[in-house]
Amino acid sequence: MIRKKVTIDGNEAAAHVAFQTNEVIAIYPITPSSNMGEWCDQWASEGKKNIWGEVPSVSEMQSEGGAAGAVHGALQTGLLMVPNMFKIAGELTSTVFHVSARSIAAQALSIFGDHSDVMSTRSTGFALLASNSVQEVMDFALIATAATLESRIPFLHFFDGFRTSHEVMKIEQLTVEDMKAMVTDKMIFEHRKRALTPESPVLRGTAQNPDVYFQGRETVNGFYTACEKIVQEQMDKFAVLTGRQYHLFDYYGAPDAERVVVIMGSGAEAAEEAVDYLAAKGEKVGMVKVRLYRPFSIDKFIDALPVTTKVITVLDRTKEPGANGEPMYLDIVNAISERFNEGTLPFAYPKMTGGRYGLSSKEFTPAMIKAVYDEMKKDKPKNHFTIGINDDVTNTSLEFDATLSVEAPETFRGKFYGLGADGTVGANKNSIKIIGEGTDFFAQGYFVYDSKKSGSTTVSHLRFGPTKIRSSYLINQANFVACSQQVFMEQMDMLFDAVEGATFLLNTKVSKEEVWGSLPMNVQKSLIEKKMKFYVIDAYKVAEEVGLGGRTNSIMQTCFFSISNILGKEEAISMIKNAIKKTYGSKGDKIVQ
Repeated sequence: MIRKKVTIDGNEAAAHVAFQTNEVIAIYPITPSSNMGEWCDQWASEGKKNIWGEVPSVSEMQSEGGAAGAVHGALQTGLLMVPNMFKIAGELTSTVFHVSARSIAAQALSIFGDHSDVMSTRSTGFALLASNSVQEVMDFALIATAATLESRIPFLHFFDGFRTSHEVMKIEQLTVEDMKAMVTDKMIFEHRKRALTPESPVLRGTAQNPDVYFQGRETVNGFYTACEKIVQEQMDKFAVLTGRQYHLFDYYGAPDAERVVVIMGSGAEAAEEAVDYLAAKGEKVGMVKVRLYRPFSIDKFIDALPVTTKVITVLDRTKEPGANGEPMYLDIVNAISERFNEGTLPFAYPKMTGGRYGLSSKEFTPAMIKAVYDEMKKDKPKNHFTIGINDDVTNTSLEFDATLSVEAPETFRGKFYGLGADGTVGANKNSIKIIGEGTDFFAQGYFVYDSKKSGSTTVSHLRFGPTKIRSSYLINQANFVACSQQVFMEQMDMLFDAVEGATFLLNTKVSKEEVWGSLPMNVQKSLIEKKMKFYVIDAYKVAEEVGLGGRTNSIMQTCFFSISNILGKEEAISMIKNAIKKTYGSKGDKIVQ
């Protein structure tokens, strides 16, 4: 089957499957999950139908608790989110919560991504399934839906807030036929039979005393024992359909690795790059990507490890103050210890350490992962460490080489500095779609906003090239830099990470004869020392001439395609015309000219 290639972000990838495979959708748009609800609301208003030919009922609630309560009520046909989750799981009611994972407010509120909120739900009884990339978000959304219907265990399908939820990536879109093959009519009929109706009365939601509560609590054991097998069966069924095979734990690296990192979420993408880099230098390293975190299968985890394993480091994207370690670290220590005590551990008892990374979307790069592997070489590697910050209070942090880059040299890496609401981000999202859907290149776009958004600085990070892009971090070795406001050069050093021979495009009202003298000294120095190509345009003037006012984004986008020559000038102009006409109508031709 030929599946369409689309260039979308993680939220839209999850919404694509959720909308098609549900009849009732309760939303509460909150950063970074807002887009999921917005897409579902828009599609419902347009009359788009699900795989059963019906328009799902989409309701926007007043809070996360309201959304959870509405889902709970709908499932039973008949506050806070976490209490509802305990009840939904306790009643063995199939559902999937698609979550852009984010920080929990502690010393301060943060809307950015880590696994704090997900880890707070691990005792609810929900199965926890983690996606590492935009493609996996779409794939696991469908796998989770099929698995919850088969197992009756509710699923929390999660992916990293912003890093995956808002990353624009070229992926293969699942079809309606794929969804119908995974979510069968038999599953739906069985699910509907369990609804609370007068025709088939059943007792649920009672109060229980000490005489029966304990016994009742244990009756769910069989469902959780069966769940891991069901998830793997659905992953295998999905592989037959699409060719993409997943496992509860996926190992990546040298078959004889001695040092193994265990990780979950978008950080695994960067870790793969580091493993390739170190393996090419002859180092025996590997990694385990955790897919199904709850229920946790000790057997499948042990099976995923090479028999040569000597050191295991677990990386958690959360902090649990007062605990003896972070959640996943404790799970791995327990898994190794149980198998050792049983006498069935296939290798000698390994050294085990744990560390924290990436809280509140803190950067996590291959350079940091290399530092973790380097630490694992020591006779007594540091335990309970942090990576990515400088902890000069409790001295938990590891040092790393921030200049290290492992990206493929043929990958284009562009940074575009804009003013919030000037259209720069929108234009770059458009560029990624043009490149992703108009060429055979892999493409990725990520956009950094100030929390004030409109009127503040935005930085767009664009990557594309002939090889798969796994770089789940900001560009730190740019070969193209564009600046939409010359005043930015007085406020920041935007050429600090430009590589030698890179290109710099500047929007300025200063003439080309006088522009050099208007540049700050550090910019002049970077342009000379790095032998950069320098282009200028007065996008304000051009935008005014074609009736765009202060919207310079389309002008800068056209310049980018012309200078970079990614698609060839004629092809690029044709694609830009089509894109601009959708926005500006008849002005499109004049803008491009």
